[in-house]
Amino acid sequence: MKFQKSLPKLAHGLFGWNPLLADKMALSGKNWGKTIDLFLATWMGKVGLAIILFFLFVAIYAQIFMPYDKHEITDDPSKVNQPSSWDHLFGTDEAGRDILTRVAYGTAASLTIGFVAMAISMGLGTLVGLASGYWGGWRDEVIMRVNDVFLSIPWLVLMIVIAAVLGRQNLMSVILVIGLTGWSTTARIVRSQVLSLKERQFVERAKAVGAGEWYTIKKHIFPNVVPLVFANAILTIAISILSESTLSFLNLGPNDVETWGRILEDAYTLGVQLTGPYPYIIMPGLCIVVVVLGFTFVGYAMDEVLNPKLRKR
Repeated sequence: MKFQKSLPKLAHGLFGWNPLLADKMALSGKNWGKTIDLFLATWMGKVGLAIILFFLFVAIYAQIFMPYDKHEITDDPSKVNQPSSWDHLFGTDEAGRDILTRVAYGTAASLTIGFVAMAISMGLGTLVGLASGYWGGWRDEVIMRVNDVFLSIPWLVLMIVIAAVLGRQNLMSVILVIGLTGWSTTARIVRSQVLSLKERQFVERAKAVGAGEWYTIKKHIFPNVVPLVFANAILTIAISILSESTLSFLNLGPNDVETWGRILEDAYTLGVQLTGPYPYIIMPGLCIVVVVLGFTFVGYAMDEVLNPKLRKR
């Protein structure tokens, strides 16, 4: 109940000069406050949020807290492939770089790929789903057949083909590969929701008073689709991070930034699974598992909060 009470007060404090706007923002704040309270009431929401905030903290402040330079390479053979010690908690790699530093710096790149690829995927999928569901008819058939083509092709094969066509292995190209191959599921989900919404009475009333197509979509349909898209977006971040790790493990990931997938690929190439130092391959893999688990928890918690059928009473 904390956020449900505090957000409306904040809205009145900020927009008190405009009573109508203040009341509107207070109502919106009350709804958001209720959503936040319900979210924090679930154990998955609290655990998932704590995991995500921890990794965001590491991504932002890694440069301040890490004692070594991620590009520091040594010619001293005694500092190469060292086991765990007080100086290097996770050991060093084949170039003498501190593994903990590489993993910490890889957090920022991996999360960036997850969030930006999600934005591309959600944006494209939402636009396609809204247009297909609202227009219907032959346009819906054409759009959905194209969507079925993307759904029928294995995602890994599709990503490898697009990566080969782009011909570049940098951060932006990998983000585009993941974003452009992950929109089809979102489009199908949004379309099914729009097909239901456009038959509702409030949409029929908007059409009866002369509202245009895009106005109806923007004001009446899209706001009712946002909760579904938001819950799906959280899970898409986790899938995007896993996709980058898979591409990097196949040597198709970004070469201009440090990511968890690239560290795993370096460790595997070195043969760490047989010779050690084992934290070299365990720590980036563990980070991928934990952060994906965190986003999955948040996604399921949001789905439970936003979907009345799943909400516990």
